[in-house]
Amino acid sequence: MVEWSNFERATIKDIFSKINADVVGPAALSRCLVVYPWTQRYFGSFGDLSSPQAIKSNAKVAAHGKTVLRGLDRALNNMDNIKQAYADLSILHSEKLHVDPDNFRLLADCLTIVVAAQMGSSFTAEVQAAFQKFLQVVVSALGRQYH
Repeated sequence: MVEWSNFERATIKDIFSKINADVVGPAALSRCLVVYPWTQRYFGSFGDLSSPQAIKSNAKVAAHGKTVLRGLDRALNNMDNIKQAYADLSILHSEKLHVDPDNFRLLADCLTIVVAAQMGSSFTAEVQAAFQKFLQVVVSALGRQYH
């Protein structure tokens, strides 16, 4: 089990209260697909992903980005047992979708960049540390089935 300080808990909740899933989710997933083009192989049914502009304007990419970001509510609401909260998604991504677990880390990195850009100077090193710890726990939980 992960130990969370009061500062970390409050900071993570504060971050999610300030971001708009309809903006941040699509931006993070789009960034991931552009920066790490090999991740596109999991989205063959999404249509045109041939250029950064095509990715950014792709409705299916945007919808899945929103789904992913809203899926982090599961972790927010289960901070003391994130691994169990994501057990079913770990199985889905490993056994059915066969997603390379490193892609979760890549998406988490892209999400951090998008959130940092949105929050500006309030995204201090301490805030970043709490946010990245949270995302690392989620990434670990999603990759649990692979181990």
